[in-house]
Amino acid sequence: MSVLGAIIDAAAALKSRIEAIRLERRWAKLRQMGMQIGRGVLLPDSTSIDTSHCFLITIEDWCFFGPECLILAHDAQMDEFLDAGRIGRVLIRSHSHIGARTVILPGVEIGPRTIVGANSVVSQSLPPDTVCAGNPARVLRPLNEYLEWHRARMKTSPTFDFMSYDDRFLTPERRAELVAAAATGDAYIVGGRSAELRGESSMKVTDSGDAKPGDALSG
Repeated sequence: MSVLGAIIDAAAALKSRIEAIRLERRWAKLRQMGMQIGRGVLLPDSTSIDTSHCFLITIEDWCFFGPECLILAHDAQMDEFLDAGRIGRVLIRSHSHIGARTVILPGVEIGPRTIVGANSVVSQSLPPDTVCAGNPARVLRPLNEYLEWHRARMKTSPTFDFMSYDDRFLTPERRAELVAAAATGDAYIVGGRSAELRGESSMKVTDSGDAKPGDALSG
């Protein structure tokens, strides 16, 4: 490795560490302001939080958020006309997974064990053990049906081990394998959640040091 390459790698590692510390500080500040955030929560820095009313927001254990989600606990759109704004509690129950760029509006409850598809708008409560999506988000199918569908597909689809095919470990050859597999249909990378619980994932989640695999893996 060249000297320049070593410097770049060291700078990237330092940047990653700084970002992790910054994320932990953000979680701590939100908690100080009254927001309830459970353990094992993947809450990226790109998640926009209604900080003025974050004390009305509760996220229980093992919830995951995709990039660029928005969580609101107040609505002031009618203020000019009514001289009043609405506030509402947001409760996201355990093991719920919120897709990228989802908007969650005040006064809703999600889950537990609810999957919300990307780009959804959650304007009303979503029941437990369901897969939901849309604007407004609505129930598409039961969670167990969705999981069984994927289990069946995994038996005939290409699968790749997370600890070899995570983006940290990809070589040009492994990338080519994934491209070839995806060219004919879906493929699956397996073992990522187990790796996270072992502390071998690059994903940064809240307070998961005492986690046990049975806490987060189901089905």
